[in-house]
Amino acid sequence: MEDCIGAIDGAHVTAKVPRSTSAAFCGRKHYTSQNVLAAVDFDMRFTYVPDGLQIPEGKFYLRDAGYACRPSILPPFRKTRYHLNEFSAKHRPQNAKKLFNLRHLSLRFTIERVFAALKNKFNVLDQKPFHTFDTQVKLVLACCILHNWILDWSEDEFFEEVVTFNEVETGHGVDACDNNTCKEKRQE
Repeated sequence: MEDCIGAIDGAHVTAKVPRSTSAAFCGRKHYTSQNVLAAVDFDMRFTYVPDGLQIPEGKFYLRDAGYACRPSILPPFRKTRYHLNEFSAKHRPQNAKKLFNLRHLSLRFTIERVFAALKNKFNVLDQKPFHTFDTQVKLVLACCILHNWILDWSEDEFFEEVVTFNEVETGHGVDACDNNTCKEKRQE
């Protein structure tokens, strides 16, 4: 998807809030949480955690069907197969909308992987907090920044060695190879 720069979604992080405001923080999982809206690129890095999302002209993010339509944020087709478990060798996309949704989901799944890695890396995000809510919000942002730093400067046990999206695009990635090298790798 040309001009797509990433995916956007929300994740619930356990929160402690004053009883007087707890109803506003009670989600479908029946505990108080802050719903963290974030955007990631295809290199598994956070590019936005609430502080004024800026989308460059002509670019867009992928999102799931749960968000309202907004410029530069592309949802899947509604009332069209969208979940990976709905696609199989027997149920291949039969039309352009289903094929689009399969490709959309395959790319958008990046943000699900990033949130899972973030929560696995920083268990404090799923534990009952003891900080003030303002500190809890800053803690989530700090964990996102550390996640990016770890990807840039350290090995990450929650991701296998990942070829970055830019490396694949330019052919300079670990898996980028000519036909002969690929054949050799497949035979090993």
